[in-house]
Amino acid sequence: MTSKFLRGLSFAPVAVFLAAPLAVVAGVSVNEQRSLTFPPQGFSLAWYGEIFTDPGWRAALIASLVLAGLSAALAVLVALPLAWFVWRHVAPWANIFRLLGVAPFILPPVITALGMLTFWAMAGSYGAPWTAVISHAIFFVTLPLVTLSLGFSAIDRSLVEAASTMGANSRTVLRTVVLPLILPYLISGYAFAFVLSLNEYIVAYMTVGFTVETLPIKIFNALRYGYTPVMASVSVFFAAIAALVFALVARFSDLRKLLGALDES
Repeated sequence: MTSKFLRGLSFAPVAVFLAAPLAVVAGVSVNEQRSLTFPPQGFSLAWYGEIFTDPGWRAALIASLVLAGLSAALAVLVALPLAWFVWRHVAPWANIFRLLGVAPFILPPVITALGMLTFWAMAGSYGAPWTAVISHAIFFVTLPLVTLSLGFSAIDRSLVEAASTMGANSRTVLRTVVLPLILPYLISGYAFAFVLSLNEYIVAYMTVGFTVETLPIKIFNALRYGYTPVMASVSVFFAAIAALVFALVARFSDLRKLLGALDES
């Protein structure tokens, strides 16, 4: 009991160090004055309301949500057959496909963004909104690929063999046996990709930054005209969405395993 208390006490400074920036931003977001000052001068939630009432911020919010929702869905659609293929074909060469799925996330974001910009410019589609969806899906496909791979590895292969023995083909096995078992991992992969896509700036800016304004791009553009608490409100809004998504993931799946925790059994 004492060792656990001391261990928790030793992590307290780390927790304070990590939480302090968010606390400062949260304080700035309720500042009554139109300035980024801390401690806040007065208290007002008007800046949060401006995210939804101001046409520019509202349009950026909608653009971010649409981009994150569509790109996360596309990332899952790409990752699912890849993870299924690697799991069904237990062979060293099959891991090449997993490596292809992980590669975009390993590269520095600016390199990936520059590659996307060059590709779409050569294809004559630079600036089209759908190019950001595809670019984000490629960039974040690693997240659902990892979670789905964990889900497939947790499946008892005897269940698949039994279904095949009963006459089910691969498509039927996938629909009736595999998908229900990996559904929490599928949802978790979607959630992770959604949250990161919502906050991503570099790839979105390099592909559609001059035609579509997401919230991160809006914040960057707004800096040219001065600092307002709305920027801090958006940051807290992002953090709240991320906390909500991760709480739901923790509620309906094994978040510790998804984050890489080792099995202690």
